[in-house]
Amino acid sequence: MHKSFPRYQEFNPMVPVWCVTPDRPGCIHRFFDTSPISPSGRYLAVFQLPFEDRRPEPGESGNVCVVDLETGVSRVVAETCGWEPQMGANINWGGTDHELFFNDVDTRNWKPFAWKLDPLTGKRRRMEGAVYHASPDGRWLISANMTTMRKTQPGYGVCIPIETMRRNVGPVRDDGFYLTDTSTGKSRMLASIADLLARATPPVRIDNPGQQEIYGFHSKFNPQGDRLMLSLRWFPATDEPRWDLFEIDYYAVRYAWITMGLDGGPIYCAVGPEQWEKGGHHATWFPDGKRISMNLEIDRNGMRFVQVNADGTNLRKILDDVQGSGHPTMHPDGQHLLTDTYTHEKTAFGDGTIPLHWVDLKTGQKEVVVRINTLQPCKDIVMRIDAHPAWDRTWRYVTFNAFVGGTRRVFVADMKPLLSSC
Repeated sequence: MHKSFPRYQEFNPMVPVWCVTPDRPGCIHRFFDTSPISPSGRYLAVFQLPFEDRRPEPGESGNVCVVDLETGVSRVVAETCGWEPQMGANINWGGTDHELFFNDVDTRNWKPFAWKLDPLTGKRRRMEGAVYHASPDGRWLISANMTTMRKTQPGYGVCIPIETMRRNVGPVRDDGFYLTDTSTGKSRMLASIADLLARATPPVRIDNPGQQEIYGFHSKFNPQGDRLMLSLRWFPATDEPRWDLFEIDYYAVRYAWITMGLDGGPIYCAVGPEQWEKGGHHATWFPDGKRISMNLEIDRNGMRFVQVNADGTNLRKILDDVQGSGHPTMHPDGQHLLTDTYTHEKTAFGDGTIPLHWVDLKTGQKEVVVRINTLQPCKDIVMRIDAHPAWDRTWRYVTFNAFVGGTRRVFVADMKPLLSSC
């Protein structure tokens, strides 16, 4: 880390921590399943919000920024209208430092699309499809319909006028998840919502599916790049279209995680609504690309860290008596789990600060690696700050968000002291 990055030392972190956006306010990195650190480890990509006190309106732009971790230099490499407050513009690195993907919106027709940008030269190419997640080698982009994510939960897609959002009633065949070939820029529907529901094993249990509004949401490549996790969400259709169901009728929303390969082979329901309705959140791949971790009230007596095979078998607790929270990820050493927490959860400190927890899976011991503030003044839950701790490709460095010095900032922790002691 360059010497210009100030060390974060409040509450005595267990490992070295740096603020890597000290002179650029309003910055966030993408999500807990995607490292903002480039494949070489030299650069870090973040999104800079133009304001922090309200949601964006359609057509308002923010900045895609790249930080050189060796020189400390931060620069704006692009502007985009394709963002929301939780994920920014869904910035993903490809296979090299010369491939950076992010969303934009054509405001003439409100169609979202992704850019493939070389941040070192400025050369860019427009993709037909949008990006939620990029394959590790940068060859493919996967995304649900970015314009309908706000139907259930604003913050993760792109902002377009509400009246231009499409409405899916029942298992539609003309909307679903889209795969973009970044070598050609061409995009195609990988699987429609109707396909997923018709082929999933075991079946996705939806009551009266023809009377539900059903949409795609999260989509994630496994670390090997050969399988996908696809998230479906649905809620009862009414006479008038609805959006932002988390705000107006949170408990009406149901969920399922579906997995499939890129070859169009078997489709599985890994975690169905009968499990999600117990209470749960934040599923992602294990490093082995064969299992999924998440938080789930599996016994209806409090959140637990759980795991399940990609085909939906062997759903079980990872630890019996350790409280689940935040955005958990498994380390490839097989012995540790890293997670954060929300400010309102019992595992937070109650003063706006939250822990990054390092959990020993053999003993169940939880250690506070970093304690830092994520509470910010805006009361709109869409504008909340989640730490989203994300490992880099070497599984040594963790990037996370916080609210320090009156603005959103991005931090990097060097976990080597803890890893070397394993």
